[in-house]
Amino acid sequence: MALKKKLAKKPSEEVRNQNMMGLIRKVHGMIDNADIEKHRLSQDHVGALLGNSRDMLIRSVKIQDMDGEWVSVNRAHMKKYVILYCHGGGYSTGSSLYARTLTTKLSASTSMDVLCFDYRLAPENPYPAATEDAMKAWNYLMLLGYGARDVIIAGDSAGGNLALSLVLKLKEEERILPRGVLLMSPWTDLTSSGKTHQTRAELDPVLDAAYLERMIQNYVEGQNLEDPFISPLFGDFTAFPPTYIQVGNNEILLADATMLHKKMVQANVSVKLDIFKGMWHVFQMSPLKTAYDAMEKNAEFIYEICR
Repeated sequence: MALKKKLAKKPSEEVRNQNMMGLIRKVHGMIDNADIEKHRLSQDHVGALLGNSRDMLIRSVKIQDMDGEWVSVNRAHMKKYVILYCHGGGYSTGSSLYARTLTTKLSASTSMDVLCFDYRLAPENPYPAATEDAMKAWNYLMLLGYGARDVIIAGDSAGGNLALSLVLKLKEEERILPRGVLLMSPWTDLTSSGKTHQTRAELDPVLDAAYLERMIQNYVEGQNLEDPFISPLFGDFTAFPPTYIQVGNNEILLADATMLHKKMVQANVSVKLDIFKGMWHVFQMSPLKTAYDAMEKNAEFIYEICR
């Protein structure tokens, strides 16, 4: 009698996502640290490990007293347009080095130069230090000879907040606005009014209410959290540039993205939102096919608005 070979069943997509989120939770737990300096160092180690490639060219730059870096593909590429990148980290951590997990992918997928800058961090430098530094980076690009319409502003998490705040500030000053805005898991509402802060609390492997509260205290303690330059969700998006938003459906900031999208639609902004099933906060950092697919979608958005 022939022996029947039992074929092992492949785990379902849901099981694979649960396993991956468990891994992300563990990795994030190793990076997260109540000692803010250790947290910052851990993030930089991740950036150095995952963000280096012989295909990429990294050049340090000084913007007045602020450090930053240019990230480029190490080949002939498009020079007309540039991406100004605002890194995440809750306004208390993060750096250009940590952001290489995203800026290298963004530069590779678009074949454009990306400028990332090390804005001052809280609690040493609370609001409005980061917004002031973002304006420095913007003015630096203008002095280099780029026009406002040659720049796409991008950011993840708190960097998405900063990207929005910068455009709102440019709008307030009646300056020409950038060609477009690209946001990955943006933190748009520091009042945490969105329902997913509760409904995704158990699912989210990266963020939780206690972490957000610490970041809020560090950055804007005693400030009005409905100030549009603190919570851009409350801003006026009339005449805002074309915007593309990506978010995972397993993150507590899902509502921060969906509410922003709704507000922009109401203001007649050309805006698109993609919600990635089974994904978590800034999943684009991970070395996953879905992350690279998301970067290709980012590139498609940028090519569309730059035509």
